[in-house]
Amino acid sequence: MAAPIAYAEHTAYALIATDLDGTLLRGDDTVSDRSLAALARISAAGARHLVVTGRPAPRVRPLLEDLGGAGLAVCGQGAQLYDVGAGRLLWSVTLDRELAETALGKIEAEVGQVYAAVDQDGIDGLTLIEPGYLMPHPTLPAVRVGRRDDLWCEPISKVLLRHPVLSDDELAAVARTVVGSLATVTMSGPGTVELQPCGITKATGLALAAGHLGLSPADTIAFGDMPNDIPMFDWAAHGVAMANAHSELKAVADEITLSNEDDGVAVVLERLLTEGPRPHPFGGRRDSVGVQAP
Repeated sequence: MAAPIAYAEHTAYALIATDLDGTLLRGDDTVSDRSLAALARISAAGARHLVVTGRPAPRVRPLLEDLGGAGLAVCGQGAQLYDVGAGRLLWSVTLDRELAETALGKIEAEVGQVYAAVDQDGIDGLTLIEPGYLMPHPTLPAVRVGRRDDLWCEPISKVLLRHPVLSDDELAAVARTVVGSLATVTMSGPGTVELQPCGITKATGLALAAGHLGLSPADTIAFGDMPNDIPMFDWAAHGVAMANAHSELKAVADEITLSNEDDGVAVVLERLLTEGPRPHPFGGRRDSVGVQAP
Protein backbone atom coordinates (compact mmCIF):
# COMPACT_ATOMS: atom_id res chain seq x y z
CA MET A 1 0.00 0.00 0.00
CA ALA A 2 1.24 3.49 -0.81
CA ALA A 3 1.68 6.04 1.94
CA PRO A 4 -1.54 7.91 2.69
CA ILE A 5 -2.00 11.16 0.77
CA ALA A 6 -1.96 14.33 2.83
CA TYR A 7 -5.25 16.14 2.42
CA ALA A 8 -4.76 19.42 0.62
CA GLU A 9 -5.96 22.67 2.06
CA HIS A 10 -8.53 23.33 -0.66
CA THR A 11 -10.05 19.90 -1.36
CA ALA A 12 -13.01 18.26 0.30
CA TYR A 13 -12.14 14.84 -1.14
CA ALA A 14 -8.74 13.29 -1.73
CA LEU A 15 -9.96 10.89 -4.46
CA ILE A 16 -12.04 11.91 -7.48
CA ALA A 17 -13.41 8.80 -9.23
CA THR A 18 -14.99 9.39 -12.63
CA ASP A 19 -16.64 7.13 -15.15
CA LEU A 20 -15.81 7.96 -18.78
CA ASP A 21 -18.65 7.36 -21.24
CA GLY A 22 -21.64 9.58 -20.51
CA THR A 23 -19.81 11.18 -17.60
CA LEU A 24 -16.40 12.75 -18.18
CA LEU A 25 -16.44 12.17 -21.93
CA ARG A 26 -18.63 14.09 -24.31
CA GLY A 27 -20.49 12.26 -27.05
CA ASP A 28 -17.54 12.62 -29.42
CA ASP A 29 -15.21 10.80 -26.98
CA THR A 30 -13.37 13.98 -25.96
CA VAL A 31 -12.85 15.71 -22.63
CA SER A 32 -13.73 19.40 -22.69
CA ASP A 33 -11.15 22.08 -21.94
CA ARG A 34 -13.22 23.09 -18.90
CA SER A 35 -13.16 19.55 -17.50
CA LEU A 36 -9.42 19.22 -18.14
CA ALA A 37 -8.83 22.53 -16.35
CA ALA A 38 -10.97 21.50 -13.37
CA LEU A 39 -9.13 18.19 -13.05
CA ALA A 40 -5.79 19.99 -13.25
CA ARG A 41 -6.84 22.41 -10.50
CA ILE A 42 -8.15 19.66 -8.23
CA SER A 43 -4.92 17.70 -8.74
CA ALA A 44 -2.82 20.78 -7.98
CA ALA A 45 -4.80 21.14 -4.76
CA GLY A 46 -3.70 17.66 -3.71
CA ALA A 47 -6.48 15.29 -4.83
CA ARG A 48 -6.07 12.25 -7.07
CA HIS A 49 -8.18 11.66 -10.16
CA LEU A 50 -9.03 8.03 -10.88
CA VAL A 51 -10.77 6.87 -14.05
CA VAL A 52 -13.20 4.01 -13.30
CA THR A 53 -14.55 2.70 -16.58
CA GLY A 54 -16.17 -0.31 -18.19
CA ARG A 55 -13.78 -0.04 -21.10
CA PRO A 56 -10.88 -2.51 -21.01
CA ALA A 57 -7.38 -1.12 -20.63
CA PRO A 58 -6.41 -1.41 -24.33
CA ARG A 59 -9.48 0.62 -25.34
CA VAL A 60 -8.79 3.42 -22.87
CA ARG A 61 -5.06 4.05 -23.20
CA PRO A 62 -5.28 6.98 -25.68
CA LEU A 63 -7.80 8.76 -23.43
CA LEU A 64 -5.64 8.23 -20.36
CA GLU A 65 -2.70 9.80 -22.17
CA ASP A 66 -4.84 12.89 -22.79
CA LEU A 67 -5.60 12.98 -19.05
CA GLY A 68 -1.94 13.03 -18.07
CA GLY A 69 -0.67 9.55 -18.78
CA ALA A 70 0.17 8.64 -15.18
CA GLY A 71 -1.32 7.10 -12.07
CA LEU A 72 -3.86 4.29 -11.87
CA ALA A 73 -7.07 3.50 -13.75
CA VAL A 74 -9.80 0.99 -13.02
CA CYS A 75 -10.86 -0.68 -16.27
CA GLY A 76 -13.10 -3.51 -17.45
CA GLN A 77 -15.90 -2.82 -14.93
CA GLY A 78 -13.48 -3.29 -12.05
CA ALA A 79 -11.77 -6.41 -13.39
CA GLN A 80 -8.53 -4.58 -14.22
CA LEU A 81 -6.28 -2.21 -12.30
CA TYR A 82 -4.04 -0.50 -14.80
CA ASP A 83 -0.81 1.39 -14.11
CA VAL A 84 -1.01 4.10 -16.76
CA GLY A 85 2.57 5.32 -16.57
CA ALA A 86 4.10 1.84 -16.63
CA GLY A 87 1.62 0.57 -19.24
CA ARG A 88 0.89 -2.64 -17.35
CA LEU A 89 -1.89 -4.35 -15.45
CA LEU A 90 -1.31 -4.55 -11.71
CA TRP A 91 -4.32 -6.83 -11.26
CA SER A 92 -6.87 -8.53 -13.47
CA VAL A 93 -9.66 -11.10 -13.15
CA THR A 94 -10.93 -13.19 -16.03
CA LEU A 95 -14.39 -14.56 -16.69
CA ASP A 96 -14.37 -18.35 -17.00
CA ARG A 97 -15.22 -19.03 -20.63
CA GLU A 98 -17.23 -22.17 -19.94
CA LEU A 99 -19.32 -20.30 -17.37
CA ALA A 100 -19.77 -17.48 -19.88
CA GLU A 101 -21.04 -19.90 -22.53
CA THR A 102 -23.40 -21.51 -20.02
CA ALA A 103 -24.74 -18.13 -18.92
CA LEU A 104 -25.24 -17.09 -22.53
CA GLY A 105 -27.16 -20.29 -23.22
CA LYS A 106 -29.44 -19.68 -20.24
CA ILE A 107 -30.21 -16.18 -21.44
CA GLU A 108 -30.97 -17.33 -24.99
CA ALA A 109 -33.25 -20.06 -23.66
CA GLU A 110 -35.39 -17.25 -22.22
CA VAL A 111 -35.22 -14.50 -24.85
CA GLY A 112 -34.09 -16.16 -28.07
CA GLN A 113 -30.95 -15.22 -29.97
CA VAL A 114 -28.71 -12.50 -28.65
CA TYR A 115 -25.60 -11.07 -30.27
CA ALA A 116 -22.37 -11.26 -28.28
CA ALA A 117 -18.94 -9.75 -28.10
CA VAL A 118 -16.03 -10.23 -25.70
CA ASP A 119 -13.19 -8.16 -24.33
CA GLN A 120 -10.07 -10.27 -24.15
CA ASP A 121 -7.91 -10.08 -21.04
CA GLY A 122 -4.50 -8.45 -21.08
CA ILE A 123 -2.90 -5.17 -22.01
CA ASP A 124 -3.14 -6.02 -25.72
CA GLY A 125 -6.46 -7.87 -25.58
CA LEU A 126 -8.84 -7.43 -28.50
CA THR A 127 -12.57 -6.80 -28.62
CA LEU A 128 -14.10 -9.61 -30.67
CA ILE A 129 -17.64 -9.39 -32.08
CA GLU A 130 -19.71 -12.21 -33.55
CA PRO A 131 -21.83 -11.85 -36.71
CA GLY A 132 -24.79 -9.55 -36.08
CA TYR A 133 -23.27 -7.68 -33.14
CA LEU A 134 -23.13 -3.88 -33.56
CA MET A 135 -20.62 -1.92 -31.51
CA PRO A 136 -22.39 0.68 -29.34
CA HIS A 137 -19.33 2.92 -29.74
CA PRO A 138 -18.41 2.84 -33.43
CA THR A 139 -15.13 4.63 -32.73
CA LEU A 140 -13.83 1.71 -30.65
CA PRO A 141 -11.83 -0.88 -32.58
CA ALA A 142 -13.20 -4.42 -32.81
CA VAL A 143 -12.42 -7.59 -34.72
CA ARG A 144 -15.31 -9.48 -36.28
CA VAL A 145 -15.08 -13.27 -36.00
CA GLY A 146 -16.82 -15.84 -38.17
CA ARG A 147 -18.74 -17.71 -35.47
CA ARG A 148 -19.47 -17.56 -31.76
CA ASP A 149 -16.99 -20.30 -30.86
CA ASP A 150 -14.21 -17.97 -32.00
CA LEU A 151 -15.05 -15.61 -29.14
CA TRP A 152 -13.60 -18.05 -26.64
CA CYS A 153 -10.14 -18.48 -28.22
CA GLU A 154 -8.32 -16.48 -25.50
CA PRO A 155 -9.02 -15.54 -21.84
CA ILE A 156 -11.69 -12.84 -21.53
CA SER A 157 -12.62 -10.19 -18.99
CA LYS A 158 -16.29 -9.87 -19.96
CA VAL A 159 -19.06 -10.60 -22.47
CA LEU A 160 -21.16 -7.87 -24.06
CA LEU A 161 -24.73 -8.65 -25.15
CA ARG A 162 -27.32 -7.08 -27.42
CA HIS A 163 -30.83 -8.24 -28.29
CA PRO A 164 -32.55 -7.41 -31.59
CA VAL A 165 -35.84 -6.43 -29.89
CA LEU A 166 -35.54 -6.18 -26.10
CA SER A 167 -34.38 -2.96 -24.47
CA ASP A 168 -31.22 -2.94 -22.38
CA ASP A 169 -33.29 -2.84 -19.20
CA GLU A 170 -35.40 -5.80 -20.30
CA LEU A 171 -32.39 -7.86 -21.36
CA ALA A 172 -30.50 -7.09 -18.15
CA ALA A 173 -33.52 -8.02 -16.02
CA VAL A 174 -33.86 -11.42 -17.69
CA ALA A 175 -30.12 -12.05 -17.51
CA ARG A 176 -30.01 -11.31 -13.79
CA THR A 177 -32.87 -13.75 -13.23
CA VAL A 178 -31.32 -16.71 -15.04
CA VAL A 179 -27.55 -16.25 -14.73
CA GLY A 180 -27.33 -16.58 -10.94
CA SER A 181 -23.79 -17.06 -9.67
CA LEU A 182 -22.33 -17.78 -13.10
CA ALA A 183 -21.51 -14.11 -13.65
CA THR A 184 -22.31 -10.57 -12.58
CA VAL A 185 -24.78 -8.84 -14.90
CA THR A 186 -24.51 -5.11 -15.40
CA MET A 187 -25.59 -2.37 -17.79
CA SER A 188 -22.97 0.23 -18.66
CA GLY A 189 -24.47 2.25 -21.47
CA PRO A 190 -26.88 2.26 -24.39
CA GLY A 191 -26.66 -1.11 -26.09
CA THR A 192 -24.30 -2.49 -23.46
CA VAL A 193 -25.49 -5.30 -21.19
CA GLU A 194 -22.50 -7.20 -19.83
CA LEU A 195 -21.49 -10.40 -18.09
CA GLN A 196 -18.39 -10.11 -15.92
CA PRO A 197 -16.71 -12.30 -13.30
CA CYS A 198 -19.06 -13.09 -10.42
CA GLY A 199 -18.71 -10.57 -7.61
CA ILE A 200 -16.60 -8.12 -9.62
CA THR A 201 -17.93 -4.57 -9.92
CA LYS A 202 -16.51 -1.09 -10.29
CA ALA A 203 -16.40 -0.93 -6.50
CA THR A 204 -14.00 -3.90 -6.48
CA GLY A 205 -11.45 -2.09 -8.61
CA LEU A 206 -12.04 1.26 -6.94
CA ALA A 207 -11.42 -0.21 -3.50
CA LEU A 208 -8.22 -1.86 -4.71
CA ALA A 209 -6.96 1.35 -6.31
CA ALA A 210 -7.82 3.40 -3.23
CA GLY A 211 -5.92 0.92 -1.10
CA HIS A 212 -2.84 1.39 -3.27
CA LEU A 213 -3.15 5.14 -2.70
CA GLY A 214 -3.70 4.83 1.05
CA LEU A 215 -7.25 6.18 0.76
CA SER A 216 -10.69 5.00 1.87
CA PRO A 217 -14.36 5.28 0.86
CA ALA A 218 -14.72 8.32 3.11
CA ASP A 219 -12.09 10.15 1.05
CA THR A 220 -13.88 9.58 -2.24
CA ILE A 221 -16.38 11.38 -4.46
CA ALA A 222 -17.60 9.38 -7.48
CA PHE A 223 -19.24 10.48 -10.74
CA GLY A 224 -21.27 8.24 -13.08
CA ASP A 225 -24.26 7.82 -15.37
CA MET A 226 -25.32 4.16 -15.57
CA PRO A 227 -26.40 1.29 -13.28
CA ASN A 228 -22.89 -0.18 -13.39
CA ASP A 229 -21.87 2.85 -11.31
CA ILE A 230 -24.22 1.96 -8.44
CA PRO A 231 -21.64 -0.20 -6.58
CA MET A 232 -19.14 2.66 -6.90
CA PHE A 233 -21.67 5.09 -5.41
CA ASP A 234 -22.41 2.65 -2.59
CA TRP A 235 -18.68 2.47 -1.82
CA ALA A 236 -17.82 6.15 -2.03
CA ALA A 237 -18.69 8.87 0.49
CA HIS A 238 -20.52 10.92 -2.13
CA GLY A 239 -22.05 9.87 -5.45
CA VAL A 240 -22.80 12.38 -8.21
CA ALA A 241 -25.06 11.34 -11.09
CA MET A 242 -25.08 13.19 -14.38
CA ALA A 243 -28.27 14.86 -15.63
CA ASN A 244 -28.24 12.30 -18.46
CA ALA A 245 -27.90 9.38 -16.02
CA HIS A 246 -30.09 6.29 -15.91
CA SER A 247 -32.97 6.55 -13.45
CA GLU A 248 -31.60 3.67 -11.33
CA LEU A 249 -28.40 5.59 -10.66
CA LYS A 250 -30.18 8.88 -9.99
CA ALA A 251 -32.29 7.10 -7.39
CA VAL A 252 -29.22 6.29 -5.26
CA ALA A 253 -27.14 9.40 -5.96
CA ASP A 254 -26.35 12.02 -3.35
CA GLU A 255 -26.34 14.75 -5.95
CA ILE A 256 -27.28 15.30 -9.59
CA THR A 257 -25.12 17.59 -11.69
CA LEU A 258 -25.38 18.81 -15.28
CA SER A 259 -24.98 16.45 -18.22
CA ASN A 260 -21.69 15.23 -19.66
CA GLU A 261 -22.20 17.60 -22.59
CA ASP A 262 -22.57 20.52 -20.15
CA ASP A 263 -19.42 19.80 -18.11
CA GLY A 264 -21.28 18.38 -15.13
CA VAL A 265 -18.11 16.94 -13.57
CA ALA A 266 -16.28 20.25 -13.89
CA VAL A 267 -19.19 22.15 -12.31
CA VAL A 268 -18.96 20.05 -9.13
CA LEU A 269 -15.16 20.12 -8.95
CA GLU A 270 -15.09 23.88 -9.36
CA ARG A 271 -17.59 24.21 -6.53
CA LEU A 272 -15.58 21.92 -4.28
CA LEU A 273 -12.51 24.07 -4.83
CA THR A 274 -14.52 27.16 -3.92
CA GLU A 275 -16.08 25.60 -0.83
CA GLY A 276 -12.87 24.14 0.49
CA PRO A 277 -12.66 21.24 2.93
CA ARG A 278 -15.59 20.17 5.07
CA PRO A 279 -15.41 21.04 8.80
CA HIS A 280 -15.62 17.31 9.63
CA PRO A 281 -14.40 15.70 6.41
CA PHE A 282 -15.06 12.15 5.40
CA GLY A 283 -18.03 11.73 7.69
CA GLY A 284 -19.94 9.12 5.71
CA ARG A 285 -22.60 9.04 3.04
CA ARG A 286 -25.02 11.84 2.25
CA ASP A 287 -22.94 14.46 4.06
CA SER A 288 -24.00 17.06 1.46
CA VAL A 289 -21.56 18.99 -0.64
CA GLY A 290 -24.33 20.15 -2.91
CA VAL A 291 -27.92 19.67 -4.02
CA GLN A 292 -29.40 16.44 -2.74
CA ALA A 293 -30.92 14.05 -5.26
CA PRO A 294 -34.70 13.69 -5.10
